[in-house]
Amino acid sequence: MSKITLDLHDIFNHSKKLEASLNDAFFDAIDCKIKTLEIIHGKGSGQLKKRVLRFLELPEIKSKYHRIEKDSKNFGRTFVHFKH
Repeated sequence: MSKITLDLHDIFNHSKKLEASLNDAFFDAIDCKIKTLEIIHGKGSGQLKKRVLRFLELPEIKSKYHRIEKDSKNFGRTFVHFKH
């Protein structure tokens, strides 16, 4: 498996579930040596995307991935690429 997909549409207004889901998917990708984590946050007002990007900018998280790619064709998703 080379990609994990995390869809945040159902939990966008549950802060604790959102944070837990991001952590779980992120560390599952690291543990299983997955190359790409696809986070679907939706287009909406952009608030959820900002929360996801703030999570990814945390120092303890940022040191664990290689790069972030914001999809140019679909603004409702972000890819996190790992270098294992």
